[in-house]
Amino acid sequence: MSETTETAGRVIAPVPRITIQAFCETPDVAAVIEDAAGDRRMQKAHLKVQMGGAPAAVEAYRNAPTPNVIMIEMSGGKVSPLSYLDSLAEVCDAGTKVIVIGHVNDVLLYREFIRRGISEYLIAPIDPVATIAAISDLFSEPGAEPLGRTIAVVGAKGGTGASTLAHNIAWSIARDCGTATVIADLDVAFGTAGLNFNQDPPQGVAEAVFAPERIDANFVDRLLSKCTDNLSLLAAPATLDRPTDFAEGAFDGVIDILRATVPCIVLDVPHAWPAWCRRMLIGADEIVVVAAPELASLRNARNLFDLLRQSRPNDRMPRLVLNQVGMGKRPEIAVAEFAKALDAPVAAVVPFDPALFGTAANNGQMLAEVQPGSKVTEILGDLAGALAGRAEPRRSRASLLVPILARLGRRKAS
Repeated sequence: MSETTETAGRVIAPVPRITIQAFCETPDVAAVIEDAAGDRRMQKAHLKVQMGGAPAAVEAYRNAPTPNVIMIEMSGGKVSPLSYLDSLAEVCDAGTKVIVIGHVNDVLLYREFIRRGISEYLIAPIDPVATIAAISDLFSEPGAEPLGRTIAVVGAKGGTGASTLAHNIAWSIARDCGTATVIADLDVAFGTAGLNFNQDPPQGVAEAVFAPERIDANFVDRLLSKCTDNLSLLAAPATLDRPTDFAEGAFDGVIDILRATVPCIVLDVPHAWPAWCRRMLIGADEIVVVAAPELASLRNARNLFDLLRQSRPNDRMPRLVLNQVGMGKRPEIAVAEFAKALDAPVAAVVPFDPALFGTAANNGQMLAEVQPGSKVTEILGDLAGALAGRAEPRRSRASLLVPILARLGRRKAS
């Protein structure tokens, strides 16, 4: 999975609904841009790739409007690349952004490109993630805070304890990493986050999904219920009065607002397979697949890993967590065999501890609140730190969403 040093660990904002046309000179560059077009962060954009380089671009727009972004590969030749850019400027619509892909690392040439209004200059060989980041950055506001990280947690099958782990991971990120976090319970009909955090908020994620026209920063803030200084809950109503066969993009609006205002969002994704669940998983920055050490979990986890590898070629693979390991008298698939079947490492092995998990569930507490020094608490704390990108210094996030900042980003007075 491709990722450069410059983009490693960075959350790249999804590219907006724009048109992009690339004019390439070499098959290698064309192939990379084609790969970028299939990335999850490019799903709203429409990208077309053709050969011919700068001359083809100039010819294409003599009698046609230009797209939002033009990408041009210039490998050098008898004609100066600057002359092609001057010709392109004559047919280019106002507001069109131009990215040049060159094969020469020349500071003077770069300065001339910028002076002529080029938006970005990439040096070949390029990779898909850097290409996506360059396009995304063109539409980010100057000085904007980094985008919040989304972590999707899903069970390979029902009953693996994925929701409980999701809630505890979010709690640990908020407490141990000092990161303002929202846990979003997306299981509208049967969600358990309210129970696990001993909360019964009058509103939650259902209001956002059933009334998308009302979604804005202040509306989302009113839906949040505060759990700790750094953790807030977007609860599920757990009622059956309305069906939950949502449209594919039903949760996009609320997730976009949270990503713009909160450093970390943990998505408790139900074990189901409507289009919107698939979209939440594929679109997340990090994915945790929770499985039990038995055959049905193995089959489903392998299917999930295969799909996510194919759908997210430029992302790290999902993290596999084996839960409920060591249940008495139950035949289990060994951890090493499970990992080998998926061709993936096991990120965490959580031992079966019915007393700890049962007490926490009945009391509406997190596992670390019930038994702070337990092995389970230590394992989940390490996993939470890895998912959060490890402890970054606390920082405020400049945003119009002042209420959320007040509730999530402010340190408790010592």
